[in-house]
Amino acid sequence: MLDVVKSPAPAIRGMFIGGQWVPAARNFEDLNPSDNTVYARIPDGSAADMRRAIDAAQAAFGDWAGRAFHERAHLLLKIADVWDQRKADFCAAAMAEGGGWKGKGMFEAGYVSEVFRSAAALCYQSIGDVLPSEHHKFMMATRFPLGVVGVISPWNMPGILTSRGFAAALAVGNTIVLKPSEDTPYSGGLYFAEILEEAGVPAGVFNVVTCSRESVGAVGDEMIGNSKVKAISFTGSTAVGRQIAAKCGAYLKKVCVELGGKDSMILLEDADLDAAARAANFGSFMHQGQVCMSTEKLLVHEKVYEPFMERFLARARKLKTGHTNDPSNVIGPLVNNRQALRVKALIDDAVAKGARVELGGRAWDNFVEPTVLTGVNSSMNIWHDETFGPVVVVCPFRDDAEAAALNNDTEYGLTAAVWSKDEARALRLAERLETGICHVNCQNINDEPHVPFGGTKASGVGRYGGRWSLDAFTELRWITLDRGGRHFPPQF
Repeated sequence: MLDVVKSPAPAIRGMFIGGQWVPAARNFEDLNPSDNTVYARIPDGSAADMRRAIDAAQAAFGDWAGRAFHERAHLLLKIADVWDQRKADFCAAAMAEGGGWKGKGMFEAGYVSEVFRSAAALCYQSIGDVLPSEHHKFMMATRFPLGVVGVISPWNMPGILTSRGFAAALAVGNTIVLKPSEDTPYSGGLYFAEILEEAGVPAGVFNVVTCSRESVGAVGDEMIGNSKVKAISFTGSTAVGRQIAAKCGAYLKKVCVELGGKDSMILLEDADLDAAARAANFGSFMHQGQVCMSTEKLLVHEKVYEPFMERFLARARKLKTGHTNDPSNVIGPLVNNRQALRVKALIDDAVAKGARVELGGRAWDNFVEPTVLTGVNSSMNIWHDETFGPVVVVCPFRDDAEAAALNNDTEYGLTAAVWSKDEARALRLAERLETGICHVNCQNINDEPHVPFGGTKASGVGRYGGRWSLDAFTELRWITLDRGGRHFPPQF
């Protein structure tokens, strides 16, 4: 059990560029969303700072890519060890800066080191194939690092999603420039710089540029448009992801984007209702629903709708909402007031159009209490829009075909879940769901470092995790060696 205490303001030493802590011309305020007090003052980087970081990463690339694979693996394992020694520090920072419940922070703190260990294992995997040749050549398809990879990480899981965005890229020989979210610039950015510096990562291999919301356009454009950056790794909203993918397309630049979701959990009539009710509460309300995999729709077979609702609501009523300093509060604040107002507007729109509030519905400051809506239909914004808040819609269905249709009635396609004692039936239904991920007899929020994580449709392009990360962060090249077997026409 981590001994987590209230996080003091971190000692911000600057941005991390070329192995040095570099100040910016000005700073911006990083707020604690539980009470809107100033948590830290963060360097407000500029396009020039980003350019300097990219130059540092480019200068470090040759040496880093040329190192033996086991050297990179050992350093990634060292990063994991240093992270483990400071897990409590990260948990406290994530609670204060990101508004996460202590349990969420503890889970995330424990997970990140495994991301680096999984990336270290990637160093020992095959990086290519030997191919047959009709001309008796020795032919290889082999992978090479790209160069500088730009990473833009989100605020909701600043530990997991930041580490996942760059660990594999680092393992295969790329150098990194990280631009963390302006809402979690420390726990999702400068904290990582502290860890990698302590682990002994060479200067320039890993760089962090922070900036305010007002500066993000110029800083982001420099990252994406700079010809030295060979790929972009982005996790965040679909709206921003579309813009980034479009800009990368204009430069013919590789991009891996993990975006939003409108994720359903489907309960067939033979589901274990007690287990499903507990899982649905976790999937719907964990971290205030601010997870791309959060359960936003509960699709329940009409035969078990009432008994499930009794169980589900009984559990949801026990969830307390408030400041994360109080360990009894499982539901903390949304990350900022803009997000809270957006979620409340979705609730109000649904209610105005006829939805019923079965639980919750109240909002104050940055808080929205766990909310359960029924009677929702496709005329309501909440049916289509990603909520990213502690709100879930419950909808009955008649048969498997209708359940699949309701699940697929969205532009998103990240995760789904199916509950049934009939595993074969559940797997058949899973095949009909337009998602990159589906879990049988579990909820939607699942992740492991070595799996192919990613969505379909508007939920992203590419996969993070395990050997699948190679597609995003390496260049596949065809190399041949002719040993005299290739013959040419006599005219030549």
